[in-house]
Amino acid sequence: MTISSKTIDEIDESKEKENLKILESIFFISGRFLTMPDLMSLSGFSSVIIEDLIKKLKEKYDKIDSAIEIVEKNNVWKMDVRREYGFIVNKIATGNAEFSKAEQETLAIIAYKQPIKQSVIIKIRGNKAYDDIKKFVDLELIKRKKMGHTYELSLSEEFYDYFNVSKSENPLK
Repeated sequence: MTISSKTIDEIDESKEKENLKILESIFFISGRFLTMPDLMSLSGFSSVIIEDLIKKLKEKYDKIDSAIEIVEKNNVWKMDVRREYGFIVNKIATGNAEFSKAEQETLAIIAYKQPIKQSVIIKIRGNKAYDDIKKFVDLELIKRKKMGHTYELSLSEEFYDYFNVSKSENPLK
């Protein structure tokens, strides 16, 4: 059996399709921004291959006019729902709460009143709010800056990315 250039091209195309599916799976399952080292570690691909695959995934979603897109921000990437369909995601997210009602209320107060002292949040929400705040800091949804005996809390860039809203669209302001 002789291997023609056509056969080699078919093998290469098949391998690329498989690699695209692997990268797409990584983005789908992660649900967060991934760095190049993350992508390399998870996929086993080189950065050159990953950059090419990301470009092709972006083109694929644009070509089929998908509600899904690959978002790039400061050399990190994630799969997300296009901004114009964010209302659907928010509707689903509020129905099947990723955060408890108490956590949502704490985060809403921070978002509305930011910057706000942690001590004020505790007065409003009670001692359980310490756990809520710790969770939001760990998830990098809020920033905490030492201010005397307490902290000043405000939303982080990650908050806007996580909830797929821009600062100018903040519905609480």
